[in-house]
Amino acid sequence: MSANTLGIVIDPAVCTGCGLCVRVCPSDIISVHNNLARLTAADPCLYCGHCMAVCPPQAIYLPELDKDAGCFSFIDLDPAWLPPGTGPGKDLVRLIASRRSCRNFTGQPVEKHQLDDLIKLATWAPSGTNSQAWTFTCLGSRTQVLALGLSIKDFFKKLNKRAENRVLRKFLAFFGARALDRYFRNHYETVKIAIEQMETRNRDRLFHGAPALILVGSGPDASCPQEDALLAAGNILLGAHIMGLGSCLIGFAVAAMAADAAIQQNLGIPATEKIYAAIALGYPDETFQTITGRKIPVTRFI
Repeated sequence: MSANTLGIVIDPAVCTGCGLCVRVCPSDIISVHNNLARLTAADPCLYCGHCMAVCPPQAIYLPELDKDAGCFSFIDLDPAWLPPGTGPGKDLVRLIASRRSCRNFTGQPVEKHQLDDLIKLATWAPSGTNSQAWTFTCLGSRTQVLALGLSIKDFFKKLNKRAENRVLRKFLAFFGARALDRYFRNHYETVKIAIEQMETRNRDRLFHGAPALILVGSGPDASCPQEDALLAAGNILLGAHIMGLGSCLIGFAVAAMAADAAIQQNLGIPATEKIYAAIALGYPDETFQTITGRKIPVTRFI
């Protein structure tokens, strides 16, 4: 058994030379010679694991891949691949339709192993060129969530102050910078009310009392950073529901961190990363009775 510079291991004592790994490799770096699979260095390996997953005698191994990625504290995962067209279809559709944004949480904390499981689920999402360059920053206590909320509240308080300046809004809009004017028209009033409630009534209008938060970002090596992060976030939302947790995407937190680098810096997140999703998590203090509907989407068949 030997490894190569790509980090892939092929055991010649086990390989049958069937060629299935050649067919599924997206980078065309595997070929069969003398009835044995071997590697070429024509393109870099994506570490997608297709070759490892398709090999009948399990002759291929990728040490780069996390061997514990399929180990969860809340469920025993059957490692056998589930072919398309099989599986609990009704339960999957019901899960997707039942997940709702939660804005009422109990005070029960979310345990670290639960956050670990959610991150593992997130990493099974697809990513551009299989870069898997996402990052996950966890705030596991209510105190940490509140501290971040205070920083974000202060940012929007300053932004509202700027937006109140009509002369500044019109001046910027005259030169094509219309973001402040759009913010004033679309968000100023609701943000003003939320800030007042946070300061006078101690009401958490940002994270809704959630005791935990996962910030999903992406590093500089991602080819589709925003798409990758949001696909990973989708896995977290569905996984949280299965684990008995409520979840809510907090767009205002993402906007504040994008506009004020100090917020991200105070969390110890490198400037080379960008946050694309903030997910509030906790045990839900609300119960729904039925699945509802969704708006009819714009759909085209071309």
